[in-house]
Amino acid sequence: MPPTTPGEPMSQPIEIQISLHLANVERGMRALDLWEAVAPAPERLASEVPFCHDTLEFRQWLQWIFIPRFRALLEGGHALPAQCGVAPIAEIAFADMDADTGELLEQLRAIDRLVTGRRTG
Repeated sequence: MPPTTPGEPMSQPIEIQISLHLANVERGMRALDLWEAVAPAPERLASEVPFCHDTLEFRQWLQWIFIPRFRALLEGGHALPAQCGVAPIAEIAFADMDADTGELLEQLRAIDRLVTGRRTG
């Protein structure tokens, strides 16, 4: 069985668990005032560099790339990636913030564990 976070019911399908964590990431970003009302220019979103780090801040990448793409995969019933390792990048990106990002980071760690730790085959 994949590891879980407290309150993460094992009886729910992985897709529902990930969806709940994505909603919690969004809520956490809003609470920390990291959520933007206006999307970056399309050319900034089109970067092929990992995490779009050449055109976006990490929080923008989470909001405008990571969350929407994961939601699209889940809603479309598409295969999830074989692994996910967003939390370590988030830890670095949020390290200098004055706000408490602990819960936001835990939600991202939970997504990483669910995606990477699920059984295949």
